[in-house]
Amino acid sequence: MDGGRRDCAESVETWTVCRTGVETMRRCTLWMKPGGGSRPWGRLFWMLAAIFTAAVGGRAVAQTIVLEGGRIIPVSGETIKKGSILIRGSKILAVGKTVEVPFDAKVIDVSGKTLFPGMIDVHVAGLGLDRPNENVPVAPFLNVYDAIDPSLLFFEDALRDGIAVLHLMQGNDCVIGGLSRVVHPIGMTPDEMTIVPDLAIKIAITPKTGFDRMLQMATLREAFLKFADDMERLAEERYEEKLRDEKKDLDVPPAVARERGRALIRDEDIPDKDRNLLLLTRGKLPAFIYCGRAMDVPRAIKIAKDNGFFERCVLVLGSECYKAVDVLKEAGRPVVLDAELIHRETDPITGKEIETFVPGVMDEAGVTFALQRRSGTSLGERYLWYQAARCVREGISRAAALEAITLRPAQMLGLGDRFGTLEPGKDASILVLSGDPLDSQTWVEKVIIEGVPVYDKAEDIRLKKLFATPEEELGGAAGDADEKSPGTSKPAASGGQASTRKTTTEKAEEPAGDGSHD
Repeated sequence: MDGGRRDCAESVETWTVCRTGVETMRRCTLWMKPGGGSRPWGRLFWMLAAIFTAAVGGRAVAQTIVLEGGRIIPVSGETIKKGSILIRGSKILAVGKTVEVPFDAKVIDVSGKTLFPGMIDVHVAGLGLDRPNENVPVAPFLNVYDAIDPSLLFFEDALRDGIAVLHLMQGNDCVIGGLSRVVHPIGMTPDEMTIVPDLAIKIAITPKTGFDRMLQMATLREAFLKFADDMERLAEERYEEKLRDEKKDLDVPPAVARERGRALIRDEDIPDKDRNLLLLTRGKLPAFIYCGRAMDVPRAIKIAKDNGFFERCVLVLGSECYKAVDVLKEAGRPVVLDAELIHRETDPITGKEIETFVPGVMDEAGVTFALQRRSGTSLGERYLWYQAARCVREGISRAAALEAITLRPAQMLGLGDRFGTLEPGKDASILVLSGDPLDSQTWVEKVIIEGVPVYDKAEDIRLKKLFATPEEELGGAAGDADEKSPGTSKPAASGGQASTRKTTTEKAEEPAGDGSHD
C-alpha cells in the first residue's frame, strides 16, 4: 500500500480518494469475514486492495497542464506579455510565447491574467505552531514538526495571500532553538505539508525574555563550549576503546588521543540532545541567527565563525541593524529584513524624528536581502507583495524587489533550484493573478502547487461570505434551508481577497521600460 500512497502523492484529490477507499475496503472485509475470518476472505481483500491501488495509482499519473495566454513574469528573465506555461506533474516543462501542447494536456485559459512564482515567506517565527517558543533557553533537540497545527487559519490565509512556501521556525525568544521545516500551506498533516524537513536551526543573539545581553551571550557560549567538551571526551573514549579491542596500552597523551579519536566517532555515539549541534558545527546544518539590534550583528558573526557555521548562516535583522551595514557588507552573508521597513528614531539634539528606509540602505551597500511580512495584522505589512511594492516606491529596482519575495528567499533556503522563478525544470509553484503582482488592486485568483491547482478564489467560501450583500446572505440562507425559491441568489466572490488589499492606496507602477517583450 505504501507504493500506492507514493503514487497518489502527485494529487491531493486522488490521494484522498485512495486513502478513503482503502479504509472502506478495510471495513468491508471485517464485515465479510464469516465467524472470525477465514483465509479465502483475507486473500480476496488483498486482491481487491491491489486492484484498487493500481487503479488509483493510474489516475495519479502526473497530469499535464497548459496555462495559456497569460502575462508571464518569470523573475529570472524578461516579462512575456502573452505566453504559456507547460506543466507535467509537479514540474514546469516549458515557458514561452508559445509551447507545444501535448494531446493529453488540460488547457487553462488565463488570458488577461498574470502568472507569477509562488511567493516565499523565508522566516516564519513561531507562527503556524501551537507554541512559538519553549521555556528551555537551549533546546537544539526540539523540532517544529511536533508543533505544527495544519488546521490553523494562518495557513489558509497564507495560501489566499499567494504564499506557496513557508519556512517555519521557532520564535526569536530563545538562545538556541530547534530545527525548522519548509512547508506548503496545504495538507492534512505536517508530513503532507512538508517540502524539506529539518532544514535549519534557530539562534538568537538578542536577549530572550528574562535575560540581559550578558546572560544571553554567556548561555550561548556555554552551550557551544559544553558541546565541544563532550565531543572531546567522547573522542578520547572511542580511541581508548579501539586500543582495548586491539589489546594495546594507551601510549599517547590525552590531547593526541582526542585528536585520533575524532575520526572514530560514530553517529550512534552522539547523544540525541547534541546531534543537531554536531551537524551545525560541522557545517552540515544552516543557522538563522536573529539580531534585533545593530550591536548584535558583530556578535552573531563571531559566534558563527568560531563554531564553524559562518558559511551557512542567514542573519535575521531588526530594523535598527541597518547601522551595521558596513559589517554586513564585509561579512557577505544574506539577511532577512524586519517587516517594519522604516526605522524611526528621535534625534537627541533636535528632537526631530528621523526615518530611514532600511531596504534602501542594504540595496545601496550591495547586501543581499529578502523581505518578510508581519502576520496577524490588518495593515499592508501582512503581504509580501506590499513589502516589495514599498521598495519600488522608494527607488529600489523592480527586479530586485520581486527577487526579494521569490528567488532570494528560495536561495537562502537552499531551494533556488526548485522555487522562486518560472523556468523549465523548477517546481510548478505558480500564482494566477488578476493583474500585476505589485498592484494594490490585484487579487490572487488561483494557486498551483506542485502542478496541482489547490486554490481558486471563485470557490473561496470565506470570500463569498465576506463580500456577500445582505440580500445575498439572506437568499443563501433561505436556499440552504429549504431550497424553495429557484431564483434565490447564491453568495458570490466579488473579486476580493479576505483582507485589506483593496484598502491599500500605495501602488507600485511598473516602469514603461521594464524589459517586457511581445
